[in-house]
Amino acid sequence: MVYYRANNLVPPDSRPHTPQAQQAQPSQPPPTIASTVDHEIVTIENLIVAAAEAMPEDKFSFSPESLNIPGADYKGVRTFAQQVRHVAASNYAIWSPLTGDEFPADFMGGNGPENLKTKADIIKFLKDSFALGHKAAATLTTENILQPAERSKSLRLHLATFAVAHAFDHYGQMVEYLRMNGIVPPASRAKSD
Repeated sequence: MVYYRANNLVPPDSRPHTPQAQQAQPSQPPPTIASTVDHEIVTIENLIVAAAEAMPEDKFSFSPESLNIPGADYKGVRTFAQQVRHVAASNYAIWSPLTGDEFPADFMGGNGPENLKTKADIIKFLKDSFALGHKAAATLTTENILQPAERSKSLRLHLATFAVAHAFDHYGQMVEYLRMNGIVPPASRAKSD
């Protein structure tokens, strides 16, 4: 009891057992491996899609190389569009062994399909890649998570979570590109009442 009082917590056995208290807390299914990984995919998907949507189409060709900052070495870095296409193509490459989907040959090369030029096409490609991620997460079970995926030597858990980690890395770069263009990333904006 001391622990609970010191931390202002209510001991489990002293919670109200009224019908109103039980109705106030909706019953949710227990978490699974699939739902836990999917939650992580949803988190990064929301951040990256919002960042991509926040960049004006005329800035999709921006890269810090154009700033000519003395002492900086941005020569050859990806444009904003290439960052987004790279994340999407990587999502396909990493998650397709989990789903069994064929990985299209034109997604190779690191920056995704070169024929995607408009903001709308690039964002659709990005959203479709995350749809594959949700499909990949749904394949995960306690029985298969530590097994290699089809056409891969990597464990299913590694593939499922590596795509998320990789996307977070590029999200950080996208945030910098937004800020270099005077755009506050959506996740950093103050929430209105």
